[in-house]
Amino acid sequence: MNMPTMKTKAVRLYGVEDLRLEEFDLPQMKEDEILAKVVSDSICMSSYKAAHQGPAHKRVPDNVAENPVIIGHEFAGEILEVGKKWQDSFKPGDKFSIQPAMNYADGPAGVLSAPGYSYKYIGGDATYVIIPNEVMETGCLLPYRGPGFYPASLSEPLSCVIGAMHACYHTHPGSYRHVMEIKENGKMALLAGVGPMGLAMINYVLHRPDRHPSLFVVTDIDQSRLDRAASLYTVEYAASRGIELHYVNTGRVENPVEELRKISGGTGYDEVVVMAPVPSVVEQGDDILGQDGCLNFFSGPGKADFKAPFNFYNVHYASTHVVGTSGGNTDDMKEALHMMSGGLDPAGLVTHIGGLNVVPETTLNLPNIKGGKKLIYTHIEMPLTPISDLAEKGKTTPAFAELDRLCKAHHGLWNLEAEDYLLANPDKFKE
Repeated sequence: MNMPTMKTKAVRLYGVEDLRLEEFDLPQMKEDEILAKVVSDSICMSSYKAAHQGPAHKRVPDNVAENPVIIGHEFAGEILEVGKKWQDSFKPGDKFSIQPAMNYADGPAGVLSAPGYSYKYIGGDATYVIIPNEVMETGCLLPYRGPGFYPASLSEPLSCVIGAMHACYHTHPGSYRHVMEIKENGKMALLAGVGPMGLAMINYVLHRPDRHPSLFVVTDIDQSRLDRAASLYTVEYAASRGIELHYVNTGRVENPVEELRKISGGTGYDEVVVMAPVPSVVEQGDDILGQDGCLNFFSGPGKADFKAPFNFYNVHYASTHVVGTSGGNTDDMKEALHMMSGGLDPAGLVTHIGGLNVVPETTLNLPNIKGGKKLIYTHIEMPLTPISDLAEKGKTTPAFAELDRLCKAHHGLWNLEAEDYLLANPDKFKE
């Protein structure tokens, strides 16, 4: 079978802090593989960790110095050619996202092998890739039928939010059965909740079709961020969904716990989601839990010795409890893609746009770059640009001015029109 070959340009990991943007030939595609074009990739902290750990990382093969791997695992693109084995399942022109956590024992890094960490010819920070058979065998090549590409790139981080909601649980008095999920028409609080992932959580809670809280309280200590969240996800829209939504600046309240319990009607909350690894925020979350309340510790701490006080009297007598999740599973990603195909827009996650050329520097310095997701368009050469800086760059480069205009028309968010313009004018953004 005469399968096509082509060149790709990709960022490859050779070892500790050794990322290289290179052009090389892809091998001839096999009958159980798929050739695809990558359009967008969202840079994740997990890539930063892989780049700084090199072969010590659990998903990076030991021989990465001799067999470098393509990084990037939050990506979307378009299928170009399909090997004979998969022609009944996929076709050229299909858009896709990939669940990187395949759990495939025979991959380059064993059971923890994942696109974006472990493979020579597939990863998100590339122009073209060959999708290996195991991605399809494990059901991790996921169709995307919605508009544009960036939503599909964000399906993995959105799946983390979805997984967190599904991981909440409650109990039945007198039985040992745990009932998974948030309580239907219950009371939920989202603490430190207007960062990028907090915005994704608000977006999901307000748009979820099957269940939702009746009361949803979102807190932070930054009023400008609260105001922005309230303009994107309005109290009025929440009310149309049967949700009483409150935005509360706990930095301006003398007794935040007392105020939050008052808003709950004195009962406390069925779910409290903590979006910042700060002991005082965890303690506040514990203090506002109601009977059988579930504290969802969402934000992963950077230190292994992170601890916070917790009321164990209430654990015993009020059945309060804690759950934490790290990432979402394949079903969560499928739910994310389905909701985005139906109109949910995850653009609130994105704060920066850039081209493939900025991936090495951005990945290696990711914790030092403030904001949310850094969205990369792999066929574009473009400096890493905060959406808030588009207007300034537009003073000297008209293409940036047009992106700024399009984003301002969408409440300052990245959007499908801006993506279309960027992809249609790939040569207008070079420095």
